[in-house]
Amino acid sequence: MKAKEIAELLNGRIVGCQDNNEELTNAFSSDLMSDVLRLGGECSLLITGLCNIQTVRTAEMAMINTIILARGKKADEEMVEHAVDNDITIIETEYSIFKTSGLLYTHGIKPMY
Repeated sequence: MKAKEIAELLNGRIVGCQDNNEELTNAFSSDLMSDVLRLGGECSLLITGLCNIQTVRTAEMAMINTIILARGKKADEEMVEHAVDNDITIIETEYSIFKTSGLLYTHGIKPMY
């Protein structure tokens, strides 16, 4: 799925990099950024409720190009600027991490493990 399709599915909105046309195939859900760093560049989509600059920096280091901020979290200006600078798309949704993960799974996004 593309980021725009995911945003529509999750009734969300895209902030950060707007022109992400990459096919997103798998996802990982976590609020622990140390767990995200263990993924080794194999994840294309991070689902989290952790909403701060460290989330974007972690995605950058883990080579993740799309972050979903669940539970109604909103990216601040610093997060958006850093995301744009690093071609990272942020999708904000009101849905819980559980609902977000379930919807993505039923639409073909595979789990990391």
